[in-house]
Amino acid sequence: MGAMKTSHVFLLTMLVLGGLPHAGAAECLIPSKPGGGMDLTCKLAQKALHDQPGAPELTLSYLPGGVGAVAWHSVVSQRRSEANTLVTFSGGSVLNLALGKFGKADVDDVRWVAAFGADYGMVAVRADSPYKTLSDLLGAIKRNPKQVLIGMSGTVGSQDWIKMALLARMAGVDPRKLRFVALEGGGEQFIAMGAGHVQAVSGDTSEALLAARAGNVRVLAVLSEQRLPGALAGVRTAREQGYDVVWPVIRGVWMGPDVREADYRRWVKAFDGVETSPAFAEMRAQAGLYPFALTGDALTRYVKASVDTYHRQARQFKLLREP
Repeated sequence: MGAMKTSHVFLLTMLVLGGLPHAGAAECLIPSKPGGGMDLTCKLAQKALHDQPGAPELTLSYLPGGVGAVAWHSVVSQRRSEANTLVTFSGGSVLNLALGKFGKADVDDVRWVAAFGADYGMVAVRADSPYKTLSDLLGAIKRNPKQVLIGMSGTVGSQDWIKMALLARMAGVDPRKLRFVALEGGGEQFIAMGAGHVQAVSGDTSEALLAARAGNVRVLAVLSEQRLPGALAGVRTAREQGYDVVWPVIRGVWMGPDVREADYRRWVKAFDGVETSPAFAEMRAQAGLYPFALTGDALTRYVKASVDTYHRQARQFKLLREP
């Protein structure tokens, strides 16, 4: 009886504080294996909400498969109204939607809650690799595409594939001749490269920072408009090296389509507050992400515009039929 009374008091406190739906724990679902950018996103959300009055603890769950497709369909088909379930996404998730890799899934099938950081595409090799620059790597691929295996998340048409395809085309290489190994998330990519199974990785800067701390990774280029601050400040952009490719990767969370409007708006409001906090800005920087803050309706509009952009890029490589 005492425990029940305590629970009721806690729930009342949550409601008075305008807290998030339901007391207790909420789940942050990660659609990849541990160690990559999706994992990082959930952990950042977990830290950001930790000190908010009335916010539930976020527990992390992993549901890899299909580079996000398994988690997407699990929530959309079976967990549509769960007010305590968030799912991480990245620009790559949005690209997969645009390419039809989630089947008949559509942007409007879920509710986009918040994007609270961005990183950028990058190309990396092992620290002991003979390739010292992006041109070294692309030159080797041009001479003999079979010589260089590239680790990426997803298959042909994924964001990691398109990033390398854009760079290869500028180097005079037919993107269809590139040799890739499809892996599940950034953690697996760097493990495979460390073991010598691939010679390069097409991934994201936040994932590279996690892997580079051990000192066994060399980032050849970042796909940002200008050099990035912090640990990668010494890495030249692809543009600086003569390859005009920029690839931002937003990171955030969405939830099921049938979540009550009031619950959805509480989550949106929670992340609105998080993103204006100096403490959160510091956490975001530590995670290797850069400022990018959109929530609710504004984020939904951004995602829809991104789908249109990805459609255009996909048609360049004949990944989609012309309308």
